[in-house]
Amino acid sequence: MVTAERVWEALAEIPDPEIPVISLVELGVVRDVAVENGTVRVGFTPTFLGCPALEVMRDAMAERIRALGAEPEINVCLDDSWSTDRITPQGREKLRASGFAPPAPRGTSAPTLVQLKSNVHRCPYCGSTDTRLENIFGPTPCRSLRHCATCRQPFEQFKTI
Repeated sequence: MVTAERVWEALAEIPDPEIPVISLVELGVVRDVAVENGTVRVGFTPTFLGCPALEVMRDAMAERIRALGAEPEINVCLDDSWSTDRITPQGREKLRASGFAPPAPRGTSAPTLVQLKSNVHRCPYCGSTDTRLENIFGPTPCRSLRHCATCRQPFEQFKTI
């Protein structure tokens, strides 16, 4: 019998297509799961609406649900935007351990260029705050490129959104 708990466990095994060290559940894009009469409904909020991995994530979730013996219904939720606050503590640690600086907690207002250029971002390799912004535009809209002056390592910083 398919239960919500089994579905959550199955979805927690799906890696993010762009950053495979973190799962979709740890990334916080899976909002809710409901099981009813052999159908599993998943509420899913992508990191941003133009995410090129949207269909890949949706297909991976549907495939895992079918493997459990249920019919998937994956609903992209547009009523609330994704936020970096949805990344789980385990996900943040996995990001850090793999060389990504996790995002800072979101404040009450949107981040500003001054905040992004500040040295409050810790290097995921050595922990130093002696870092600088190299490029506000990283490989995806949610990341920027930084450099650590202490260990001289470049790294990606998740923007707080």
